[in-house]
Amino acid sequence: MVEHQPVLVAEVLAGLALTSDGWYVDATYGRGGHCTEILARLGTEGRLLALDKDPEAVADGRRRFATDARFNIVHAGFEDLRAVAMPWLGQRQARGVLFDLGVSSPQLDVAARGFSFVQDGPLDMRMNSTSGKTAADWLAEARQGDLARVLQTYGEEPRAAAIAAAIVRERARQPLETTKQLADLVVRVAPRGRSRIHPATRVFQALRIVVNRELEALEAGLDACPDILSVGGRMAVVSFHSLEDRIVKRFMAREARGDPRYAGLPEIPIEARARLKLVGRLIRPGAAEVARNSRARSARLRVAERIDTGSLR
Repeated sequence: MVEHQPVLVAEVLAGLALTSDGWYVDATYGRGGHCTEILARLGTEGRLLALDKDPEAVADGRRRFATDARFNIVHAGFEDLRAVAMPWLGQRQARGVLFDLGVSSPQLDVAARGFSFVQDGPLDMRMNSTSGKTAADWLAEARQGDLARVLQTYGEEPRAAAIAAAIVRERARQPLETTKQLADLVVRVAPRGRSRIHPATRVFQALRIVVNRELEALEAGLDACPDILSVGGRMAVVSFHSLEDRIVKRFMAREARGDPRYAGLPEIPIEARARLKLVGRLIRPGAAEVARNSRARSARLRVAERIDTGSLR
């Protein structure tokens, strides 16, 4: 099993512009890599709230930081960020929020979680292994047209229609219940050829996204940030594929621009004003980090800062 290594750590910490007494939210605990570095820079007045959908990650956090009164972790997802963070903050506002998107190494490397085609395991893919439909459940019920749409939209899979048709044919013969079954089917329909990427990569990504409703959860989490951040507080988002990064980029650009319907007017309502400003450019890992951790290769970091909209806050 590959030990989980957080990506772009120095860049994330710089982007958050940490203060020793700040209250921060890590919306994806993972295996605590970023949390460890944030806590190391907080003083006695600083606090860190972590969220994670994965009950195993929550258990890890509670075990690792059991004696640190500055730390709290909650079993929740991005879509719960507003509901979880607001009561925790009370009358305060956060100095920073971090999103580290994607899948952690323990999730990928444990065959029973069903995220990887490298090892054979049950076709599960749920971030929250305690509830919801598995990938096998979804594949058994989805219509062929919906299958093709998901593979094309969420996986950007060029052979989406052919793979969807093959899945429908195969499930009529026998249930698709393991990662090996699905990966082998994809290889038969779309052989690797000269590509370095395994043919099932995009298919597994698409299924993971739809099973966990990842993009909808991300949008809800991003939308909560301007409301929980203090003026001068930062949000930092690490994404790993173009769909996530596109959502983050568009959200930050929209919040930095304000409502375009009021552009050029002398008086703009508070609710229509820009709430964020972009901080720096898109950041990618350097060659040294990619050499240490190949899973960092596709990582991208974007940072934005909460600005004063003229409200009473």
